[in-house]
Amino acid sequence: MSTLIAINCGGEYSPTKEKASSRGGLSPLLHRRWRTLLVGAKYKLFLLLFLFTWLCFLSSKIPSLMGWNPHYPSSVSHPSRGGYTVVINTLKRNTLLKQSVAHYASCNGTDAIHVVWSETDPPSQMLKDYLRKVVLKKSKAGHKPNFRFDLNKEDNLNNRFKPIQDLRTDAIFSVDDDVIVPCRTLDFAFTVWQTAPLTMVGFVPRMHWPYEEKNGLFHHRYGGWWPVWWKGTYNMVLSKAAFFHKKYLDLYTNKMPSPIHDYVSRERNCEDIAMSLLVANATGAPPIWVKGKIYEIGSSGISSLKSQSDKRNKCTNDLISIFGTMPLVSTNVKVVDATRHEWFW
Repeated sequence: MSTLIAINCGGEYSPTKEKASSRGGLSPLLHRRWRTLLVGAKYKLFLLLFLFTWLCFLSSKIPSLMGWNPHYPSSVSHPSRGGYTVVINTLKRNTLLKQSVAHYASCNGTDAIHVVWSETDPPSQMLKDYLRKVVLKKSKAGHKPNFRFDLNKEDNLNNRFKPIQDLRTDAIFSVDDDVIVPCRTLDFAFTVWQTAPLTMVGFVPRMHWPYEEKNGLFHHRYGGWWPVWWKGTYNMVLSKAAFFHKKYLDLYTNKMPSPIHDYVSRERNCEDIAMSLLVANATGAPPIWVKGKIYEIGSSGISSLKSQSDKRNKCTNDLISIFGTMPLVSTNVKVVDATRHEWFW
């Protein structure tokens, strides 16, 4: 760093010299006053520009602050450009299921809707007729998504990843019946998935990190949203709202180690962690988190249990042990729609 030093080489002070110099320019006092005024004006201009920018930001946020708008225009113009199949996992929550089916039927990118049904009794004819009518009513005039129940004889979380026959799309959007993703956000995430169709692209980032206990044992810890936000990294996106390739349904059901199926069935938990391990092992790459507003319309899900954190920690360690390796890859990349004014990580 250089330092500039001012040196006076003009000799001794002379009133005559001062008068002569003042005729050709401003006096030193007046010059300082003008400089002070200019600096103050620049500061005020900067402040006004800052306030104007902040007001513009707030005005752009007002619509999103008002809550979910289910009629927000979809960005995928037609499913023939490559749509997706929405696979909704549900269990004894028909009210939520009706809302979910109605919403996803209205998204332009939806080519088909499959409901994973794992109750002892099949869906009633009344429910089936109602949902078919809803799909026809809510879908766009130029395209009517296929709608079907995928029936299972037992309640098992592995059911949500069973292969589906006669799919017309490679993209699967796996979602819980109590999660609503606005159509525009969903279609944007689909375009992201198309750039990396072998990885998982989702809205709910999670992470795990290794730690060593006092006794020297090495473990893995599962982290929810706040650890993700605090550390600025993640290595999973949950299948409660995520895109993945249809081939992973076959890999999960037919290639995944059977002890993992048994574990998920017994614990009634952590099938999403198992899928994350499977995809990471197949790709050697991290998932992709798309930041977007999603809405949970139910409050009785398993994640609301107080003991859920301990169970997820145990699941993470047990599944990694059964899997025989830890393939999850961490990343700090997030994808944001450039037309949305996002600033919070």
